[in-house]
Amino acid sequence: MKNIAILFSVLCIQLWSAQNVYMTRVEKTNDNSDKFLLRKEAVADAIYLGEVEVQGFSKDDALVFSLVYKKAKEIGANTFELKPFENVDGTPQAFNAANYKIALYYTPKEKLAAKHGEMYIFASSEKDQKININRKDYTISPRSFLKLKIVPGEIYTISTKKLLGSTVKVQPKANDDNLYFQVSSLKVKPDNSGVGGLNLKSGDIIGLEKSYAEFLSVIYKEIKP
Repeated sequence: MKNIAILFSVLCIQLWSAQNVYMTRVEKTNDNSDKFLLRKEAVADAIYLGEVEVQGFSKDDALVFSLVYKKAKEIGANTFELKPFENVDGTPQAFNAANYKIALYYTPKEKLAAKHGEMYIFASSEKDQKININRKDYTISPRSFLKLKIVPGEIYTISTKKLLGSTVKVQPKANDDNLYFQVSSLKVKPDNSGVGGLNLKSGDIIGLEKSYAEFLSVIYKEIKP
């Protein structure tokens, strides 16, 4: 009987921590072959298509994004935005990583503004990450990120400050897209679809694909340097 009770408790914990992504609303569908899923900008031409809801917390943010991405592409979305739950008085609730909604849109490509001149550094979902960028130290708390201005032509050296840690040097050019990195001691697996995956890895400094990085910028908290 005791073993059954323990097994039941473990099962309850697993179910409680299980994470699912549901399509909760479809307003319309759109036919397009866009592979990206970017953060929606304030443009009048964005067409609302529907919503997904993430239920349950997961440390595997790449998996969560891949599930959101799959649902988005089922209705032809290429842009998204976080849609906060509301309190009784209509004010938005604080973000809850275990339950949130994402609104999906189609935005014409020509209406998507270029994003450059910034570098994003994301921490992992589990513990503080200490890094050094051009001889300046930073500590990034779990599920948060730094956003730094960068100058075209300047060399940026990112280091994890560990004995066997990693160092990455980048030199952005004018009009290059923003740079996105994640610093983590965890093993990160790329998305087999090639979307939302990882395209650069040097030890525990990982270059992120733009769509996945913009998703993290919505569900993680920005820390001011």
